[in-house]
Amino acid sequence: MPSFMTRLQKSLDNLGKGEKSMERGQLFVLEGTDGSGKGTQFKLLLTRLRRLRCLVETLSFPQYGTKSAGLIEEYLNGKYGADPTDVSPYVASLFYALDRFDAATKIRTWLTERKIVLLDRYVDSNAGHQGGKIQDLAKRKNFLHWLYRTEYHILGVPKPDIVFILHVPASIGQRLVAQKSERGYLGGATHDIHEADLQHLKDAEQSYLWLARTYPKDHCVIECVEDGRLLSPAQIHEKIWVVLEQYLRYEAISRFNARNHGPWR
Repeated sequence: MPSFMTRLQKSLDNLGKGEKSMERGQLFVLEGTDGSGKGTQFKLLLTRLRRLRCLVETLSFPQYGTKSAGLIEEYLNGKYGADPTDVSPYVASLFYALDRFDAATKIRTWLTERKIVLLDRYVDSNAGHQGGKIQDLAKRKNFLHWLYRTEYHILGVPKPDIVFILHVPASIGQRLVAQKSERGYLGGATHDIHEADLQHLKDAEQSYLWLARTYPKDHCVIECVEDGRLLSPAQIHEKIWVVLEQYLRYEAISRFNARNHGPWR
Protein backbone atom coordinates (compact mmCIF):
# COMPACT_ATOMS: atom_id res chain seq x y z
CA MET A 1 0.00 0.00 0.00
CA PRO A 2 1.36 3.52 -0.81
CA SER A 3 2.56 5.52 2.18
CA PHE A 4 0.23 8.07 3.74
CA MET A 5 2.34 10.94 2.38
CA THR A 6 2.12 9.51 -1.16
CA ARG A 7 -1.66 9.21 -0.87
CA LEU A 8 -1.82 12.72 0.57
CA GLN A 9 0.12 14.25 -2.32
CA LYS A 10 -2.14 12.51 -4.83
CA SER A 11 -5.22 13.81 -3.00
CA LEU A 12 -3.88 17.36 -2.96
CA ASP A 13 -3.05 17.12 -6.66
CA ASN A 14 -6.66 16.11 -7.29
CA LEU A 15 -7.90 19.04 -5.24
CA GLY A 16 -5.84 21.33 -7.42
CA LYS A 17 -7.71 20.00 -10.47
CA GLY A 18 -10.96 21.28 -9.02
CA GLU A 19 -12.29 18.20 -7.25
CA LYS A 20 -13.06 20.22 -4.11
CA SER A 21 -14.15 23.80 -3.65
CA MET A 22 -11.80 25.95 -1.59
CA GLU A 23 -14.64 28.24 -0.54
CA ARG A 24 -14.29 27.15 3.07
CA GLY A 25 -11.62 26.93 5.70
CA GLN A 26 -9.94 23.76 6.90
CA LEU A 27 -11.10 21.33 9.56
CA PHE A 28 -8.48 19.26 11.38
CA VAL A 29 -9.28 16.67 14.05
CA LEU A 30 -7.19 14.99 16.73
CA GLU A 31 -8.48 11.55 17.67
CA GLY A 32 -6.92 8.61 19.44
CA THR A 33 -6.98 6.09 22.17
CA ASP A 34 -7.29 7.23 25.78
CA GLY A 35 -4.04 8.42 27.29
CA SER A 36 -2.49 9.22 23.90
CA GLY A 37 -1.93 12.89 24.75
CA LYS A 38 -4.56 14.51 22.55
CA GLY A 39 -4.92 17.47 24.91
CA THR A 40 -1.19 18.17 24.88
CA GLN A 41 -0.95 17.89 21.09
CA PHE A 42 -4.01 20.09 20.72
CA LYS A 43 -2.29 22.87 22.66
CA LEU A 44 0.98 22.49 20.75
CA LEU A 45 -0.78 22.70 17.38
CA LEU A 46 -2.85 25.69 18.44
CA THR A 47 0.27 27.53 19.66
CA ARG A 48 2.15 26.84 16.42
CA LEU A 49 -0.73 27.83 14.16
CA ARG A 50 -1.27 31.09 16.02
CA ARG A 51 2.44 31.80 15.93
CA LEU A 52 2.11 31.59 12.13
CA ARG A 53 -0.76 34.10 12.41
CA CYS A 54 -3.36 31.61 11.21
CA LEU A 55 -6.97 32.37 12.09
CA VAL A 56 -7.85 29.41 14.30
CA GLU A 57 -10.98 28.39 16.19
CA THR A 58 -11.12 25.39 18.51
CA LEU A 59 -13.56 23.05 20.18
CA SER A 60 -13.24 19.96 22.34
CA PHE A 61 -15.79 17.17 22.42
CA PRO A 62 -17.74 16.18 24.38
CA GLN A 63 -18.80 19.66 25.46
CA TYR A 64 -18.85 18.75 29.14
CA GLY A 65 -20.93 20.99 31.35
CA THR A 66 -23.40 21.92 28.60
CA LYS A 67 -26.95 20.67 28.04
CA SER A 68 -25.96 18.91 24.82
CA ALA A 69 -23.46 16.70 26.69
CA GLY A 70 -25.87 15.72 29.47
CA LEU A 71 -26.59 12.19 28.23
CA ILE A 72 -22.89 11.61 27.58
CA GLU A 73 -22.01 12.50 31.16
CA GLU A 74 -24.68 10.17 32.49
CA TYR A 75 -23.48 7.38 30.21
CA LEU A 76 -19.81 7.77 31.17
CA ASN A 77 -20.75 7.86 34.85
CA GLY A 78 -22.45 4.46 34.46
CA LYS A 79 -26.07 5.54 34.86
CA TYR A 80 -27.15 3.32 31.95
CA GLY A 81 -24.83 0.44 32.86
CA ALA A 82 -21.44 0.03 34.51
CA ASP A 83 -20.07 -1.85 31.48
CA PRO A 84 -19.73 0.08 28.18
CA THR A 85 -21.37 -2.82 26.34
CA ASP A 86 -24.54 -2.36 28.40
CA VAL A 87 -25.42 0.43 25.96
CA SER A 88 -25.78 -0.30 22.25
CA PRO A 89 -23.14 1.41 20.09
CA TYR A 90 -25.98 2.92 18.06
CA VAL A 91 -27.66 4.39 21.14
CA ALA A 92 -24.43 5.68 22.68
CA SER A 93 -23.40 7.20 19.34
CA LEU A 94 -26.57 9.28 19.29
CA PHE A 95 -25.60 10.86 22.63
CA TYR A 96 -22.35 12.11 21.11
CA ALA A 97 -23.80 12.94 17.68
CA LEU A 98 -26.36 15.34 19.15
CA ASP A 99 -23.62 17.09 21.11
CA ARG A 100 -21.77 17.69 17.84
CA PHE A 101 -25.01 18.81 16.15
CA ASP A 102 -25.24 21.48 18.85
CA ALA A 103 -21.87 22.85 17.69
CA ALA A 104 -22.32 22.31 13.94
CA THR A 105 -23.67 25.77 13.13
CA LYS A 106 -20.72 27.40 14.88
CA ILE A 107 -18.25 25.18 13.01
CA ARG A 108 -19.89 25.87 9.64
CA THR A 109 -19.73 29.61 10.32
CA TRP A 110 -16.01 29.43 11.07
CA LEU A 111 -15.38 27.41 7.91
CA THR A 112 -17.40 29.89 5.83
CA GLU A 113 -15.10 32.59 7.22
CA ARG A 114 -12.22 30.44 5.88
CA LYS A 115 -10.71 29.88 9.28
CA ILE A 116 -8.81 26.82 10.46
CA VAL A 117 -10.94 24.79 12.86
CA LEU A 118 -9.06 22.49 15.22
CA LEU A 119 -11.09 19.87 17.10
CA ASP A 120 -10.15 17.61 20.00
CA ARG A 121 -12.24 14.49 19.23
CA TYR A 122 -15.08 14.41 16.73
CA VAL A 123 -17.22 11.93 14.76
CA ASP A 124 -14.55 9.23 14.67
CA SER A 125 -14.57 8.97 18.45
CA ASN A 126 -17.78 7.03 17.88
CA ALA A 127 -16.09 4.96 15.18
CA GLY A 128 -13.36 4.04 17.66
CA HIS A 129 -15.09 3.62 20.99
CA GLN A 130 -18.51 2.49 19.83
CA GLY A 131 -17.26 0.64 16.77
CA GLY A 132 -14.95 -1.32 19.07
CA LYS A 133 -18.02 -2.86 20.69
CA ILE A 134 -18.75 -4.64 17.38
CA GLN A 135 -16.35 -7.50 16.71
CA ASP A 136 -17.88 -8.67 13.43
CA LEU A 137 -16.15 -6.49 10.80
CA ALA A 138 -19.06 -6.61 8.35
CA LYS A 139 -21.42 -5.41 11.07
CA ARG A 140 -18.91 -2.77 12.16
CA LYS A 141 -18.74 -1.45 8.61
CA ASN A 142 -22.54 -1.27 8.52
CA PHE A 143 -22.39 0.68 11.77
CA LEU A 144 -19.81 3.05 10.30
CA HIS A 145 -21.98 3.70 7.24
CA TRP A 146 -24.92 4.47 9.55
CA LEU A 147 -22.74 6.72 11.72
CA TYR A 148 -21.38 8.79 8.84
CA ARG A 149 -24.81 9.10 7.22
CA THR A 150 -26.37 10.18 10.53
CA GLU A 151 -23.75 12.79 11.38
CA TYR A 152 -22.56 14.13 8.03
CA HIS A 153 -25.80 13.93 6.06
CA ILE A 154 -28.79 13.92 8.42
CA LEU A 155 -27.36 16.17 11.16
CA GLY A 156 -25.19 18.15 8.75
CA VAL A 157 -22.02 18.02 10.83
CA PRO A 158 -19.10 19.31 8.68
CA LYS A 159 -16.68 16.67 7.42
CA PRO A 160 -12.99 17.05 8.33
CA ASP A 161 -10.14 17.54 5.88
CA ILE A 162 -8.01 15.04 7.80
CA VAL A 163 -8.27 13.10 11.06
CA PHE A 164 -5.10 12.39 13.02
CA ILE A 165 -5.34 9.22 15.12
CA LEU A 166 -2.80 9.22 17.95
CA HIS A 167 -1.94 5.60 18.66
CA VAL A 168 -0.77 4.44 22.07
CA PRO A 169 -1.25 0.76 23.05
CA ALA A 170 -4.22 0.44 25.38
CA SER A 171 -2.21 -0.95 28.31
CA ILE A 172 0.13 2.05 28.23
CA GLY A 173 -2.72 4.47 27.66
CA GLN A 174 -4.65 3.28 30.68
CA ARG A 175 -1.59 3.82 32.89
CA LEU A 176 -1.27 7.37 31.55
CA VAL A 177 -4.97 8.05 32.19
CA ALA A 178 -4.39 7.04 35.82
CA GLN A 179 -2.08 10.05 36.15
CA LYS A 180 -4.90 12.49 35.34
CA SER A 181 -6.47 14.59 38.06
CA GLU A 182 -10.14 14.46 39.08
CA ARG A 183 -12.60 15.58 36.42
CA GLY A 184 -15.77 17.51 37.11
CA TYR A 185 -18.10 15.47 34.90
CA LEU A 186 -17.15 12.32 36.88
CA GLY A 187 -18.03 13.79 40.23
CA GLY A 188 -14.45 13.63 41.51
CA ALA A 189 -13.45 10.27 39.97
CA THR A 190 -10.46 9.89 37.63
CA HIS A 191 -11.77 7.17 35.26
CA ASP A 192 -15.02 7.00 33.29
CA ILE A 193 -16.52 3.64 32.30
CA HIS A 194 -14.48 3.58 29.08
CA GLU A 195 -11.15 4.35 30.74
CA ALA A 196 -11.70 1.93 33.61
CA ASP A 197 -12.29 -1.03 31.26
CA LEU A 198 -9.02 -2.26 29.71
CA GLN A 199 -10.84 -4.57 27.30
CA HIS A 200 -12.91 -1.67 26.03
CA LEU A 201 -9.73 0.34 25.49
CA LYS A 202 -8.12 -2.54 23.58
CA ASP A 203 -11.23 -2.92 21.41
CA ALA A 204 -11.30 0.84 20.74
CA GLU A 205 -7.60 0.80 19.85
CA GLN A 206 -8.14 -1.94 17.27
CA SER A 207 -11.24 -0.21 15.92
CA TYR A 208 -9.32 3.04 15.37
CA LEU A 209 -6.56 1.18 13.52
CA TRP A 210 -9.12 -0.72 11.45
CA LEU A 211 -10.81 2.59 10.63
CA ALA A 212 -7.55 4.05 9.31
CA ARG A 213 -6.94 0.97 7.16
CA THR A 214 -10.51 1.06 5.83
CA TYR A 215 -10.52 4.79 5.00
CA PRO A 216 -6.82 5.61 4.50
CA LYS A 217 -7.42 8.86 2.58
CA ASP A 218 -9.26 10.42 5.53
CA HIS A 219 -7.09 9.27 8.44
CA CYS A 220 -3.44 9.51 9.42
CA VAL A 221 -2.19 7.28 12.24
CA ILE A 222 0.48 8.91 14.40
CA GLU A 223 2.51 6.28 16.24
CA CYS A 224 3.30 7.68 19.68
CA VAL A 225 5.30 4.68 20.90
CA GLU A 226 8.45 3.37 19.21
CA ASP A 227 10.45 0.36 20.42
CA GLY A 228 8.30 0.25 23.54
CA ARG A 229 9.13 3.86 24.42
CA LEU A 230 6.62 6.69 24.56
CA LEU A 231 7.82 9.53 22.37
CA SER A 232 8.11 13.02 23.79
CA PRO A 233 5.28 15.50 23.10
CA ALA A 234 7.66 17.45 20.83
CA GLN A 235 8.45 14.36 18.74
CA ILE A 236 4.77 13.48 18.36
CA HIS A 237 3.96 17.08 17.44
CA GLU A 238 6.53 17.07 14.63
CA LYS A 239 4.99 13.89 13.19
CA ILE A 240 1.61 15.62 13.06
CA TRP A 241 3.03 18.87 11.70
CA VAL A 242 4.77 17.21 8.74
CA VAL A 243 1.34 16.16 7.45
CA LEU A 244 -0.73 19.17 8.51
CA GLU A 245 1.77 21.55 6.91
CA GLN A 246 1.01 20.05 3.48
CA TYR A 247 -2.63 21.09 3.83
CA LEU A 248 -1.62 24.61 4.90
CA ARG A 249 0.71 24.94 1.91
CA TYR A 250 -1.99 23.83 -0.51
CA GLU A 251 -4.46 26.32 0.98
CA ALA A 252 -1.93 29.15 0.68
CA ILE A 253 -1.23 28.32 -2.99
CA SER A 254 -4.95 28.04 -3.71
CA ARG A 255 -5.71 31.44 -2.20
CA PHE A 256 -2.84 33.09 -4.05
CA ASN A 257 -4.00 31.72 -7.39
CA ALA A 258 -7.63 32.60 -6.69
CA ARG A 259 -6.61 36.21 -6.09
CA ASN A 260 -4.17 36.51 -8.97
CA HIS A 261 -4.78 33.95 -11.66
CA GLY A 262 -8.13 32.27 -11.14
CA PRO A 263 -8.34 28.51 -10.40
CA TRP A 264 -5.07 26.67 -9.82
CA ARG A 265 -4.27 24.43 -12.79
